[in-house]
Amino acid sequence: MENRTLHTGTVAVIGNGPVGQTTALLLARWGIRVIVLDARPHRDPIGSKALCQQRDILDIWESVGVGQKVAEEGVSLSVSRTFHRDTELFSLSYTDKGYSPFPPFVNISQTRTEELLDGAITAQSLIDVRWGHEVINIDQDANGVRLECATADGTRTVEVEYCVMSTGSRSSALRRQLGVSFNGRSFEDKFLICDIRADLPDWAQERRFHFDPEWNPGRQVLIHPCPDSTFRIDWQVPGDFDLDQATANGDLDRRVRQIIGDTDYDIVWCSLYRFHARLVDRMRVGRVLLAGDCAHIVAPFGGRGLNSGVSDAENAAWKLAFVLRGWSDESLLDTYELERRAAALENLDVTSGTMEFLVPQSDQQREHRTAVLEAAHSDAAARSQVDSGRLSEPFWYTDSPLTTPSTVHPAEGRPPKGDLPRPAPGVLMPDAPVRVAGSDARNLRALCRDGVLVLAGAGVDTDRLRATVLDAVRVPVRLHRIDAIDADGRLARALDARVDEVWIVRPDGHIAAAVPADDVAVVREAVRTAVAARGSRVVCEVAATTA
Repeated sequence: MENRTLHTGTVAVIGNGPVGQTTALLLARWGIRVIVLDARPHRDPIGSKALCQQRDILDIWESVGVGQKVAEEGVSLSVSRTFHRDTELFSLSYTDKGYSPFPPFVNISQTRTEELLDGAITAQSLIDVRWGHEVINIDQDANGVRLECATADGTRTVEVEYCVMSTGSRSSALRRQLGVSFNGRSFEDKFLICDIRADLPDWAQERRFHFDPEWNPGRQVLIHPCPDSTFRIDWQVPGDFDLDQATANGDLDRRVRQIIGDTDYDIVWCSLYRFHARLVDRMRVGRVLLAGDCAHIVAPFGGRGLNSGVSDAENAAWKLAFVLRGWSDESLLDTYELERRAAALENLDVTSGTMEFLVPQSDQQREHRTAVLEAAHSDAAARSQVDSGRLSEPFWYTDSPLTTPSTVHPAEGRPPKGDLPRPAPGVLMPDAPVRVAGSDARNLRALCRDGVLVLAGAGVDTDRLRATVLDAVRVPVRLHRIDAIDADGRLARALDARVDEVWIVRPDGHIAAAVPADDVAVVREAVRTAVAARGSRVVCEVAATTA
């Protein structure tokens, strides 16, 4: 028997992992009802898995009440050390040109992250989580999406207006239904990943990457600290490595002992898998958006998998909300694919370069890698060519149709490792302490996620600016003078803002424009462009505040 339910103004999220959880929470934050569907009967523990969370992802989670909890429970990672055999080649500290309340990176198991997100979902009345609902068919037309679900009680059809698919990398059946390809490549070598609990205080807050250590010659080992005296060890191993055999014959214990010596330890979780680099040809298929690993998978060196997936979730959530609330034209959803597929291509470029250095595919690549590592002991130029992974960073939407370029604040290319670009249109707004009357917000990022944020220089006529902005768009708007909210001058220094400028910031914290305030037409067009505004054709409540 088939049960059929129509849900207007509702988004379905397929997949209840961190990307799906984040999508649901962010949509609910915008007042959108969400149905979360997952084929599993309940959540299953999966060990550390995606463990390294970047500071800007913590900001996203903080907007739904989870970021600070993740930061407090996780291990702060601020230094990355790279070794060749027994020699440290270099270390890298991570910086912030703003003043974020969060550390650069936090290590925490995916299992615990999911538990914290589940707690936030339980408290959110707009989210309906349905375990044991395997989506077996997706159909859509101009009015909505129909999802046929197999359940223990028979088939159910859920009808919604839009759908976000965050079903993980093993989503081939649903991708085929949507006509989406998932091309790429796989790497021959496997990676053995093991969480151990041990007393190793010297390693408690740093990432350690070893090229060709004596305990894994010709290959690599990566060590990450986790909460509760747990450490994740990644070994590159041959393609024919057998985990069950290694456990039975003592090879796994030998590998651990070669790293930690006689220290007592317990194995918490262990896994073996091959890395892949794949990307869908489309991330939007009509009313269905693809997010996270079902859209792109990369090698984990650099922690770009989950971090990028959460950024997918935020990008999708605010754009779906703006369309459903009637604030933006549906063309805004096209920019989800444009922006997040470009981000995925960037991640593939970075991680594939890393993997080619870690796992050379030809004699020429192997010779190059050996020569670089040998020279790096004494040559700074050679050290800069050593690729042990570029840790995750936000993508910059400098080429997005939502971005208005600036000649005064031009966008830069990819910055050096561990650094951030100067603020410019397309770049994520740096954080800084703020003072806002009548608001609980203590940092700039907290102001960004309630709509469009408009920041005015000290010389700007804010009355005229307010009238221009509110005439241009029908979206929630916050307007502040920079000098009025800048708690200690750090915001002005971070932005290098002029007194006659207007900075327009998207709901995801990315700068959309930095334009002269005296050109009303330019300001109007920039703010409309930032959200693909529908303008005066739609009337809705506007929340506007001025410090």
